[in-house]
Amino acid sequence: MILGLGNDLVDIRRIERSLDRFGDRFVGRVFTEHEQSRAERRANRAATYAKRFAAKEACAKALGTGVPAGGVHWRHMGVVNRRSGQPTMDLTDGAAERLTALTPAGMTAKIDVTITDEYPQAQVMVIISAVPTGDGPINT
Repeated sequence: MILGLGNDLVDIRRIERSLDRFGDRFVGRVFTEHEQSRAERRANRAATYAKRFAAKEACAKALGTGVPAGGVHWRHMGVVNRRSGQPTMDLTDGAAERLTALTPAGMTAKIDVTITDEYPQAQVMVIISAVPTGDGPINT
């Protein structure tokens, strides 16, 4: 059962300008340490940050809150990868609370993420679904 769907499109040049103008202040306010570590190792760090920014926006839409709203803030959502390499979202604090509130009893939330970019655009879609508890590992 689908609990939420979110999509976002970001102009990578906008994130480049934010990085140039606000630097570490922007990065520290919006991105988790894991996301920062991954982006800083990349040749095109702005594109990496842009994709993660779009993922946060799409995830907040799928949660039905927006950012910052409903107790959901930027750093409460982070892009991580399953062992297979497939991206997903790691939710903490207000975002995790919202996800728990959305998930019906006897079900486990599953977050699927697809990320793409073609300079100067980055696009992400997030689908939050509920599967019966006990159907095996979800975000592994």
